[in-house]
Amino acid sequence: MKERFESLRAQCPAVAILRGLTTPEVPEVCDALFRAGITLLEIPLNSPDPITSIAAAVKHCGDRQMVGAGTVLTPEDVQNVAAAGGKFIISPNTDTDVIRETKKCGLISIPGFFTASEAFTAQKAGADYLKLFPAILGPGYVKDLKAVVKLPIMAVGGVNAANTPEFMKLCCGVGIGSAIYKPGKTAAEVEAAAKEIVSSIR
Repeated sequence: MKERFESLRAQCPAVAILRGLTTPEVPEVCDALFRAGITLLEIPLNSPDPITSIAAAVKHCGDRQMVGAGTVLTPEDVQNVAAAGGKFIISPNTDTDVIRETKKCGLISIPGFFTASEAFTAQKAGADYLKLFPAILGPGYVKDLKAVVKLPIMAVGGVNAANTPEFMKLCCGVGIGSAIYKPGKTAAEVEAAAKEIVSSIR
């Protein structure tokens, strides 16, 4: 599974954070993102009926895109995502119980962190990647962290087409939320925004 994630990340290292996505929107939004070149899709658990949406996205996307969950806060959340077919677990925080359950379920673990101490705690628990959240201190902070933090870092929170190139000099990926999708956006608007992000990366 990690090899597949790495393959998709190499194609386009942007994770689309689809907070607020509803199940009926899943097909057209997934298709719009695919046309734009984004293949890693995060459906946060504080969205409407997220487990149903994750299952629908997994079924709709097949192998062309990988679907995971965000805002995962408990081991039970991890189990529910795994049962729905989600492949990766993203959290806003460093919770060793969530990380260990993620690896127990055979999923990819991407916990949130902000300090070096949290990064080392996540690494010791078995995390695959780290999500710097919020990435409000900019690429310079990532550079300082990378002097001691060896796991690949994704930047999330305040990342957009303008600053993505600078983050990508130091990070293995970026997570993009409202700059790509927010409730009320049409599929055409999502596609246009996603294409702008993809262009800024390439």
